[in-house]
Amino acid sequence: MWDDPHALRRLANSLMGLAVLLALLIALDYALHLPVFALRAVQLDAPPQRLDRAQLEEAARRSLRGNFFTVDLDEAREAFEQLPWVRSVSVRRQFPWQLDVRLEERQALARWNGNALVDTDGEVFAATDSAALPEFSGPDDAAAEMAQRYVEFGRVLAPLGFSIAAMDLSPRHAWRLKLQDGTLIELGRDHLKARLARFVAAYPQYAAQVKAPAKYVDLRYRDGFAAGMHG
Repeated sequence: MWDDPHALRRLANSLMGLAVLLALLIALDYALHLPVFALRAVQLDAPPQRLDRAQLEEAARRSLRGNFFTVDLDEAREAFEQLPWVRSVSVRRQFPWQLDVRLEERQALARWNGNALVDTDGEVFAATDSAALPEFSGPDDAAAEMAQRYVEFGRVLAPLGFSIAAMDLSPRHAWRLKLQDGTLIELGRDHLKARLARFVAAYPQYAAQVKAPAKYVDLRYRDGFAAGMHG
């Protein structure tokens, strides 16, 4: 090869190309780490409703390492997703020194088994809320079904102006409702909406005849229901 001028020329050109490429990479690395590209702002798409601003700032400080080009967006997203009330997060760069963060907050539907909350999507999460919420109690894997049933039962009861204060699902999958006026309703395991609709259809006549609110209603009968009155 040393006696071949063409081969030597090709080798020299290759070495020169590698040197130029290395120089460009060094220059690029230097440029990417210039102070002008240091992160200066994190912009939320909307003011948080439930999230604590101090927790957001702490999550940002903990996860946002590097500058505009080197920051790990996945790490930042995961840090925000670990906060209470956060359902989903998207993070994107906004040239030259800003990150835009879009947060989707959870909407609490009910309290779950006395120590957590369940959102409108039926997902259980750990957070505190001072609002008056219905109480759900049931098996650990039943939150999504209970959230769906809560909406369905609420629609059936709406013509009477009743709302659900608590729902209980037993390990044997039997349903019990407690209305805002304190009335307990035993729904059982089958034909849930049909039984509740039968109660709604018959209740005006029952209320006109008895003239007293029901304390306890058992809908687990084939063609009717039993009701107990206060006192």
